[in-house]
Amino acid sequence: MEILKGLPVAESINEKLIAQLENFEGAVPHLAIIRVGEKPDDMSYERGATKKMDKIGFRCTSFVFDADIDNDSFQKEFDMINDDDDIDGILLLRPLPKHIDEKSILDRIDPRKDLDGISAVNMAKVYSGDESGYAPCTAEAVIEMLDFAGVDLKGKNVAVVGRSLVIGKPVSMLLMKKNATVTICHTKTVDMPGICKKADIVVAAAGVAKMINESYIGENAVVIDVGINVDEEGKLCGDVDFERITDTASMATPVPGGVGSVTTSVLAKHLMKAAKARV
Repeated sequence: MEILKGLPVAESINEKLIAQLENFEGAVPHLAIIRVGEKPDDMSYERGATKKMDKIGFRCTSFVFDADIDNDSFQKEFDMINDDDDIDGILLLRPLPKHIDEKSILDRIDPRKDLDGISAVNMAKVYSGDESGYAPCTAEAVIEMLDFAGVDLKGKNVAVVGRSLVIGKPVSMLLMKKNATVTICHTKTVDMPGICKKADIVVAAAGVAKMINESYIGENAVVIDVGINVDEEGKLCGDVDFERITDTASMATPVPGGVGSVTTSVLAKHLMKAAKARV
């Protein structure tokens, strides 16, 4: 089985962006990262995104607020960032604390700066096939990995495990745009292993540690693991029980070191696109 690592994919995207930046006549693209509180997952992603922007040569500013900031104050702070002409793109680390009206933020984020595709406008563009919008970075990272590995999606049967707005649904739309035949599986799906076993490609995005084992994977299937979980030993793992699919799958992404490695490069790609659209 071939292991599809994310690093070569990310480096390929980064190299293209560095070349584009050298020929870009506008101001250096500027990303705003908005974080509320100090959740380890958010802080880890923020560090990774900041490092990636620095590596490419983009500007990046973090706006960090206390977890107990009141709703009105946060909404005002968000509006100032959203309206700032010096900022080309926004990454809002979610979910926000429960006392903050997140829907109000999603309704107001400028779709032209919404790099992670969280606004209704960008969701609609992804679902309608309008390439002027932004898909969620992780969903697009799945496509980047398949493209890089030379997997032709045309006519292929793909099982997507999970139906979230962050991964399952948008990645299904992106796969269909590549002419794949997509089945979305979820908690109410009857005989999920049977459906997945018939698929040429399985995208695991259920959020359940090591749920996908050899009973879900057909001979020579390609497996893309989007899950990030912690196992009983406290180690990072995906939704796929990696060791148990090695004899069946032809290719699979590891966790860590797979799709997650590509996500911040897709974010940088979206930032470049946003900056170009403003020139």
